[in-house]
Amino acid sequence: MIYFFIFLSKVIESALGTLRVIVVANGRKIMGAILQVFISIVWIVTTSIVIIDINKDYFKVIAFILGSSIGSYIGSLIEQKIAMGNIMITCVINSKLKDKIKNILITNNYKIIELKETDKIVILTKRKNKNKVRKIVKQIDENSTVIIEKVLFD
Repeated sequence: MIYFFIFLSKVIESALGTLRVIVVANGRKIMGAILQVFISIVWIVTTSIVIIDINKDYFKVIAFILGSSIGSYIGSLIEQKIAMGNIMITCVINSKLKDKIKNILITNNYKIIELKETDKIVILTKRKNKNKVRKIVKQIDENSTVIIEKVLFD
């Protein structure tokens, strides 16, 4: 039972740690500090359990290591689902389809920056909308080039 507790605690701690880094990178410093409080509590409790009698019970160390690894992976999956942050999508498209793509994106409430004299449009959106925008553009112009960059905007 203690091995499961160590494992589960490390999964939670590592997942929260991964999320904390991403939250802070997206400018949410207070949320990052709050997460760090919980991470610290879990770390202190779990580490103290593992360190006690470490020479007699190596299974605690294995549970600690496995929990850390799996927790990091789970944190990455959670972050991918939450998809915090904003992106800028630059689309190089067929000039004949530019207005059609632009109008559909505007109808779907995306912020569009039209670059005159070029075959490019720029879409500013939340990261979680990335696949929706890409799908709209590719459905109309399958030969388009879609470039996605992380940006900070309000």
